[in-house]
Amino acid sequence: MDRIPILRMGDCLLVTIQVDMHDQLALALQDDLSQRISETSASGVLIDISALDIVDSFVGRMIGNISGLSRIMDAQTVLVGMQPAVAITLVELGLTLPGVKTALNVERGMAILREHVRNL
Repeated sequence: MDRIPILRMGDCLLVTIQVDMHDQLALALQDDLSQRISETSASGVLIDISALDIVDSFVGRMIGNISGLSRIMDAQTVLVGMQPAVAITLVELGLTLPGVKTALNVERGMAILREHVRNL
């Protein structure tokens, strides 16, 4: 089964989704990310979805679940690179992604996570 790489950058984890998400891949990412947060005591998770053109309701909910898991494990989640079509789809599906901070790009997302770490 395919896996999405999870890179460590200091106190944070970086997830760059470069492939179309399907249900099994989203579930595997959720499991892998919770394991990595536990192993590394990461204080932040940056998820780059700039390569995603579309999302369905399941993948949208999984992003929300990943954020919830991260928050329970004391890590802030920032979602970056959202395409306009993805944002429109999430709104149309009624998915608000509570607890998920967003930024236009990786640089801004990392700034949000650095600020979060500074305030700990």
